[in-house]
Amino acid sequence: MHAEEKFTPKTWPASPEKATLEGKNKFMGFWFFLGGETVLFGSLFATYLALKNKVPSESHALTTDLFDLPLSFVATMLLLTSSLTSVYAMYHMKNYNFQRMQAWLLITVLLGAGFLGLEIYEFNHYVHEYGHTFTSSAFGSAFYALVGFHGGHVAFGLLWIISLMLRNAKRGLNLYNAPKFYLASLYWHFIDVVWVFIFTVVYLMGMVG
Repeated sequence: MHAEEKFTPKTWPASPEKATLEGKNKFMGFWFFLGGETVLFGSLFATYLALKNKVPSESHALTTDLFDLPLSFVATMLLLTSSLTSVYAMYHMKNYNFQRMQAWLLITVLLGAGFLGLEIYEFNHYVHEYGHTFTSSAFGSAFYALVGFHGGHVAFGLLWIISLMLRNAKRGLNLYNAPKFYLASLYWHFIDVVWVFIFTVVYLMGMVG
């Protein structure tokens, strides 16, 4: 079975992302990659929890005064919704509907870009309103390292999905690019799960001190 072989809806495999040996190998390698990413984020979470109250005595950059919970909640809803739209995209991929898959991926990208825009606005607000920067305190370093590192992953995920959409716009679906779309979707879900923990540990727990 050749990866570039053309399929029709009647002959399209039920699990195109793992229909070839290459696809299975990509799938397995990706899980090892996510394992390393999980350890890395775990280290950043531990650092943040250890340093979240380490601010100069004259500083106003305390979690209870700093965070804008409504803004963070809107950003969270955007990112969680984007995870749902990526599920719809993969559903249409498995049903050999390339156009609908592309449409749902575009919606995913727009929602993710909205999340990233809110995060940039949030950082800018903290810097200019409170003087809360990466070097202002140990808390600032831990906060921006964790949340900013996640933001970097969101930006990378957006570039990954956009690149796949543009590169394969005229090619359609085949067994070579189906695993790539599926892995990009898995990566996007991972980003969303990490953000749920960030929203809980950093913002919700921060609001109660």
